[in-house]
Amino acid sequence: MADYTFGGTDEENAELKKLNAEVLEDPDSFENWEKLVRAAESLEGGLNRNSSPQSIVATRDIYDRFLAKFPLLFGYWKKYADLEFSIAGTEAAELVYERGVASITNSVDLWTNYCSFKVETSHDPDVIRELFERGATSVGLDFLAHPFWDKYLEFEERLEAQDKIFAILDRVVHIPMHQYARYFERYRHLAQHRPLPELLPADMLSQFRSEIENEGPTTVQAGAQQVKADRGELEIEREMRTRIDNFHLEIFARTQTETTKRWTYESEIKRPYFHVTELDESQMVNWRKYLDFEEVEGDYSRTQFLYERCLVTCAYYDEFWLRYARWMLAQPNKEEEVRNIYQRASMLYVPISRPSVRLHYAYFEEMCDRIELAKDIHQAILLNLPGHIETIVSLANLSRRHGGLEAAIEVYKAQIESPVQCDHYAKAALCAEWARLLWKIKGSVDEARKVFQQNAHWYLDSRPFWISYLFFELEQPTSAENESAQYKHIKQVHDDIRRKSQLPPLTIKDLSHYYMAYLLERGTKGTAKEYMTLDREINGPFSVQTTMKQKLAEDGREASTQRRLMMENGHPGVEVDEAAIRRGENPYTKYYQQQGEQQLPSDTQVCRSS
Repeated sequence: MADYTFGGTDEENAELKKLNAEVLEDPDSFENWEKLVRAAESLEGGLNRNSSPQSIVATRDIYDRFLAKFPLLFGYWKKYADLEFSIAGTEAAELVYERGVASITNSVDLWTNYCSFKVETSHDPDVIRELFERGATSVGLDFLAHPFWDKYLEFEERLEAQDKIFAILDRVVHIPMHQYARYFERYRHLAQHRPLPELLPADMLSQFRSEIENEGPTTVQAGAQQVKADRGELEIEREMRTRIDNFHLEIFARTQTETTKRWTYESEIKRPYFHVTELDESQMVNWRKYLDFEEVEGDYSRTQFLYERCLVTCAYYDEFWLRYARWMLAQPNKEEEVRNIYQRASMLYVPISRPSVRLHYAYFEEMCDRIELAKDIHQAILLNLPGHIETIVSLANLSRRHGGLEAAIEVYKAQIESPVQCDHYAKAALCAEWARLLWKIKGSVDEARKVFQQNAHWYLDSRPFWISYLFFELEQPTSAENESAQYKHIKQVHDDIRRKSQLPPLTIKDLSHYYMAYLLERGTKGTAKEYMTLDREINGPFSVQTTMKQKLAEDGREASTQRRLMMENGHPGVEVDEAAIRRGENPYTKYYQQQGEQQLPSDTQVCRSS
């Protein structure tokens, strides 16, 4: 990219190179992207068909990359289309609009702009009407769709197509939306002058007519007398129009009720568009409640449309993508729709740092018997997140389900033996998972124990490893005959935790409490002595914690720590190393780390992994 020329003046070219380098360095920075786009738009004082080819190509490239990264920014699709219109004309602008409405299908603003553009640049009413119908399918149910419907009605008004106008209004009056009453008043007014067949379906018109005719002759006043006379056609039509108007008023009442119910949630939506900044928790709560409401209402089209609206605002939140996929999966014959949801979430929106939605995509494809694709999804995650424990365990289990136990073990071995794929702490957790697989699936306790024993010295500072190891031994079935042998295994693990491991004291303390509970529940006559000794060592003051003092001493002798306690008034401090201080090292770091009060970065990673 160093030799790439953006066009424009030397100053503009240098500025664009600088801004482009910033974007390449941090492609997730929306602010950097905005600066780059603004700079490209201002090349040569604003691009047009007479601008230099270099400037045009560079600006198109910047817009294409920007909108590939942030495809839900409808305003930039509009700006890009306007730019293409000024550079290359109508067809180029239409291609941008088509890309835009494919990227953000439910944008009322973008569809309204696109249709307005089509009205101004096309002379074929049928082509324009077809585009409006596509827009109506995509955004017609939006609570704030009135700008689109207004533009559609305006187009038909230009053509003086009263039948088309009435047909549009007949659709709109059934939709709960912000300005429903305005459309209904116009609809009711036009209905007074439209032919009866346009007002209701033929079966309802026939029903109304039959009811009126079955009522018999009407009574009319003739001088001082009332006489009965058969209804004429005009009177029947008048009566039918009265009934139709009442029927329309019922439609209005239903729409009003539905609108009022949704207004509770719509009024709380503060950001109905996409942005890279995080949403307030109150906004997410409102979307959850709104989705709950529509799901209970039971209208598939409205529920699906609300999910699509929600996922413009909440595009980066895997919670809503997973919810959408689960809801869609519950609908009959919607396998492709579910796949589309997972693909959009995985490939476009949810950050790879949150791989949960991608793992669910893999499970879905496995359900559909596309096993190799499911494995590829796992591998793609690991390509971006090497050593991600949840993904590796998931891949091992997938391999076991379709290739047997050995296939799963090979997954673990490949990851553990790899010098680059996994760090030390991930390997420790995977080693524990490998042993668990041998124990739970193969049923071989001895093989599982061997894996723990052979790898213990490599992972002395791994919490997941030692927690798994201790619970593995504690959970083995036992009886009066073999309890003594099992006790030796459990005691050995606990002794290694206290004397050999490099775990924080608080973790050792917690694990020791489990061992002490085991002594009370399953111990024999001599257990009380061991329990009380441990209670003193684990729960007593530091001055009586023999093992801890031995571990704190550089030479491993309790007496060394005891001397320091006396010199430092009972504080289990550390000897001051003047050379270490000159190097900027804190002499108390080791003490705080040993006490578990200041965790190492690696401990934090293990917490996440476990």
